[in-house]
Amino acid sequence: MNSLFRRSLNSGIFFSNLFAILVIAFTRLLVFLKVREGFLETMMYTEFVVLPVLMGIISAWFWAELNFKTKNYLGYSLINGTIAILLSFVFLGEGIICLLIVSPLIFTFIISGALLGRSLFRKKNDKLNMSIGGLFIVLFLVDLFSAHSYDRSVSDTMIIRASPDEVWKHVVAYDKIKSPEKFWLFRLGLPSPSETTVDGYCKGAGRKCIFSNGYVFDEKMTEYEPEKILTFDIIDQPRDPEIMGHIDILRGQFILRDNGDGTTTLTGTSWYRLYVSPSWYFDLWARSITRNVHFRVMEHIRDLSESGSHV
Repeated sequence: MNSLFRRSLNSGIFFSNLFAILVIAFTRLLVFLKVREGFLETMMYTEFVVLPVLMGIISAWFWAELNFKTKNYLGYSLINGTIAILLSFVFLGEGIICLLIVSPLIFTFIISGALLGRSLFRKKNDKLNMSIGGLFIVLFLVDLFSAHSYDRSVSDTMIIRASPDEVWKHVVAYDKIKSPEKFWLFRLGLPSPSETTVDGYCKGAGRKCIFSNGYVFDEKMTEYEPEKILTFDIIDQPRDPEIMGHIDILRGQFILRDNGDGTTTLTGTSWYRLYVSPSWYFDLWARSITRNVHFRVMEHIRDLSESGSHV
């Protein structure tokens, strides 16, 4: 590997990551000045789509004279993306699971940017290059000053072989869940529900949903109809670099329906708000995580109810 090849290769990786760090620092500062709080919670389209594409284009500019084949662009772009992820872990304080979630976006768009850059720099069309650059600047500015909240809800149902009276005993509060984790992200360390306690069994009473690692969601019961419905608002929740800092859980609900044959249909619903973009991508993860929270809790309620245990 001659010195020119090594210098061009390393420059493409170094300057694309330096550019990314400076842009992220700038956007975080502007968002901080814009909202004055929670600026680490607003992770934007720019950071996961536009910025990786620009990183790829920058690296392609340095690699333009190296006559890389497509496989070379793919391989070195993967290395570039891995370095970017490691830098995010070290300097931005992002959690491992958060980085695992965003890594497909980062790799995909760094590779896309590198291949786009290869095409642009081969044609050496300055007007086209300027137009592409201007387009990305516009996307960056529009994204920076746009709202990024995204509200959704997820519901899941389960049939329990017990009466609503028995199921209700374990819906409002339940002992610690001792069954092994099934969901792969929980096994990797993502917080999972552990137990729930209450201050009282009535509307307006406080409720605490305790997750692994000691995370506590403080809740207030806003609907309380024994054997029928429990709704609770989240009034305080932890902030964690993995994912909790990028999503707010707004409300939860359990609905019980007597099936008339000694079984009960239990429906669990959660409402949440995302602060990350592109929303469609992160909502895929949020829905999966929320559903697995539901299933872990509802399976525990089912086991307690069907065994006739009491809280």
